[in-house]
Amino acid sequence: MTALRRVCVFCGSSAGVRPAYAAAARALGALLARRGLGLVYGGGRVGMMGVLADAVLAHGGEVTGVIPRHLVEREVAHDGVSTLHVVTTMHERKARMVELADAFIALPGGVGTLEELFEVWAWAQLGLHAKPCGVLNVDGYYDTLQAHVARMVAEGFLRPEHGAMVVFADDPEVLLDRFADYVPPPERWPSRLSPERPGAGG
Repeated sequence: MTALRRVCVFCGSSAGVRPAYAAAARALGALLARRGLGLVYGGGRVGMMGVLADAVLAHGGEVTGVIPRHLVEREVAHDGVSTLHVVTTMHERKARMVELADAFIALPGGVGTLEELFEVWAWAQLGLHAKPCGVLNVDGYYDTLQAHVARMVAEGFLRPEHGAMVVFADDPEVLLDRFADYVPPPERWPSRLSPERPGAGG
């Protein structure tokens, strides 16, 4: 069972075209605050990032932002968060977010959101951390990703237990409840790769 104190949320610096995306960010932020869970996120005050951080703060929660110096102006760093870490590189940003958080959630977002999710998932698969990873599937936004994960398993590029490491849910309450019960697979990297035992193929 995983003890949660802070949850890292990956999400877009844009709000997307559907109001449901921002609404989901607000709902998740309020839920984190109600459960006494701190937010770790990308440090911006625009798009989904800003909506999420503002929701946590509005409900009395703790918000920790991590943003590279070269994005402080472009993403408009949020100056109202509890703590803002300004780092040098994107790699340092991700490493700091992983260090600070006990679990990871992807809200709707673009390439950066997917890249962040895939990296923490790959690190979990390699046994570099044992923290749960999840996807909040707002209005079916991640249906095709969930289907592709199943396709990777079916085609032998991903072991079933590694595919199951990412929790998909359309309800944030369900997602956090499943995080609390998360137990990583006992073996996250096979000693010998074969068609019957696919690994973390690149």
